[in-house]
Amino acid sequence: MAKRSPEEEAGGIGAGSADEHRAKRLLESYGVPVVDEVVAMSPEKAAGAAERLGYPVALKGAGAALQHKTERQLVRLHLRDAEAVMSAARSIEEEAKEELEFFLVQPMVSGQRELLAGFFRDPHFGPIIVFGLGGTLSEALDDVVIRLAPLSSVDVEDMARGIRARVLLKDFRGESRVREEDLKRVLNGLSALAEEHPEITEVDINPLKVTPSGHLVAVDALIVAGEQQPPRRARPKASTRSLHAVFHPKSVAFVGASAQMGKWGYLLVVNTIAGGFTGKIHLVNPKGGTILGRRVHRTLGEVPGPVDLVVVTIPAKHTIGLIEECRAKGVEHIVMISSGFSEIGEEGRALEEQLVEAARKAGILILGPNTMGIANSHTSFLCTGSTVTPRIGSTAMVSQSGNLGTQLLAFAEHQGLGIRAFAGSGNEAMVTIEDFLDAFLEDELTHTVLLYLESCKDGRRFFESARRLSAAKPVLLLKGGRTPVGLRAAASHTGALASDERVFDAMCEQAGVIKVEQPMELLDLAAAFSSLPLPKGPRTAIMTWGGGWGVVTADLCEKHGLEIPELDAPILQEIDAILPPYWSRMNPVDLVGDQDPLVPMRILEALACWEGCDAVLSLGILGRRVFMHRFGQAVLRADPSVGEELLSQVATQLGEFEDEFIKHSVMLMERYGKPIIGVSLLADAESKMIRGVPEARHEAVFYETPEGAVKALSAMVTYQREISRR
Repeated sequence: MAKRSPEEEAGGIGAGSADEHRAKRLLESYGVPVVDEVVAMSPEKAAGAAERLGYPVALKGAGAALQHKTERQLVRLHLRDAEAVMSAARSIEEEAKEELEFFLVQPMVSGQRELLAGFFRDPHFGPIIVFGLGGTLSEALDDVVIRLAPLSSVDVEDMARGIRARVLLKDFRGESRVREEDLKRVLNGLSALAEEHPEITEVDINPLKVTPSGHLVAVDALIVAGEQQPPRRARPKASTRSLHAVFHPKSVAFVGASAQMGKWGYLLVVNTIAGGFTGKIHLVNPKGGTILGRRVHRTLGEVPGPVDLVVVTIPAKHTIGLIEECRAKGVEHIVMISSGFSEIGEEGRALEEQLVEAARKAGILILGPNTMGIANSHTSFLCTGSTVTPRIGSTAMVSQSGNLGTQLLAFAEHQGLGIRAFAGSGNEAMVTIEDFLDAFLEDELTHTVLLYLESCKDGRRFFESARRLSAAKPVLLLKGGRTPVGLRAAASHTGALASDERVFDAMCEQAGVIKVEQPMELLDLAAAFSSLPLPKGPRTAIMTWGGGWGVVTADLCEKHGLEIPELDAPILQEIDAILPPYWSRMNPVDLVGDQDPLVPMRILEALACWEGCDAVLSLGILGRRVFMHRFGQAVLRADPSVGEELLSQVATQLGEFEDEFIKHSVMLMERYGKPIIGVSLLADAESKMIRGVPEARHEAVFYETPEGAVKALSAMVTYQREISRR
């Protein structure tokens, strides 16, 4: 055995793994409670230490190279006399040989529960704190919660309640609940250690034993240190002023304008003109001539007057030379549609780096390359690869996939979702997602932010920017590259790297970002956040045209963390005066098929002003117009003698009722400040998710399914709760 006492060593941890005793001493200095233990340099001294500590004891072989002691039979438990200690020590000596440096003698710590805690360093997000269920089955159970350091008090609370087996933290089988102050000491100590010791790459405390009295004790610990990595060079940030200028040009030059209908240089020009852009549009192509009845300049220098923005569709190999033309013309902003850069591999990456270097020297900001364009609805500047004209609104959208982004833009147009601005961020050579987040925070016209993301250029900056933004405005995110196949596709698509999915999910939760699983969920949630008042809590009243829908929706509410409160005496009395005596007298409120158009309006108002709820779901009130239209067509096929005039009159009356119901819903939201979310009975091509009312702050939202309505309300409740806590 190598005779090395850790007490005799000086200096820091150094490179490699620290032995268990030194690891615990460092953790103890940061407030982590650790088990009492004695270092012994021989079997005889180990027996003497055990006598002083009192039996039973645990004996461990220790050394910097001995990190998997249990698997190598270097840990012996419940030793009850000196003979057992010495016998165990000799057996450990035989197994560990020269790797053994000393023995650790510890009193046995009782308690049925074992936890773990620690941290590691993620290459994108930095130090990550881990807490969860520990012991020998920790890897199999995989019940942990993680947060980025440094931890706030809210983060510590979230970690404590975040594990699936959190019942083990409460009173359990005659043992006391985990002491809150002990858990805070452990997590805050790890957070401080991670911040103050950048050379430490990993800390593992497992098991973190829970004593019968609820105290925490670290009985084993591992610390790994490596060479301190130099800080990553921060990329220059794109200023909010510059991004604002990109989206608010007064004159745009299309370099690479084309007369061929299938070319990008034709498509973008057509969509920009058709979108109603009122600024100056200049076309540039070395061939000259005319395109779309407009003069084509042979060079950018021929364009008369100033140019605020250049949109580029020429081949990638010609873009470097264009930078000098832009500098000479005084152009400061470029939207680079051209592809053939980092998304195709190393050769393209090198070309992209040359382009960026040239642009920086010329004082030019490039959005892209490999983007499908940008849009600003408020100035009718719709320069995208998709022919869409979304209504003016407050939802900003950025997508790392231009194709998916423009599809979402088209869906938003169809559903009536108002758009503030859109950008396909492309390869993000100079303008990153993080730049957009910072700009959205300052933009007064942006109220809700939608993101499609495959990777982060700067994970730590993304976290910090998203956390600031989400505290003021909802941030809704769809993540691509969640599976191994998706990760490979994302790398080939954007030329970027993606971090571990669990770390990314935890980062979003900690930052207050709302993640969704499907593209259409982005629009569903955006409709709610952009149109409805935030609920003050989870209590939900349901008004339904059919009992079955009410039951299903109540189940969905329970699943998604919403509460269905019982109706109290005052609201029961009020509804009794509206509905027949045989109504269910419970929440959900079944309208029992009453055909009086005033009944749903009166019930809705009663629920909206009821102090016992925070939100109202109305099911099946809208959509009867579609139902009657289909029924009318069936009647005409069955009996052509029936007059179309009567059926048309009924449809008109139902349409007028729906308009009145929409106005009534919006008026109630304005008055009581509670979200009222609808689910349509049926929908057709003319149906829109969002229905506006002139002069109103809020808009009515109607989903096609109860699932969409409940998920949207649940997300709003979660967001409101989190910003209140923070």
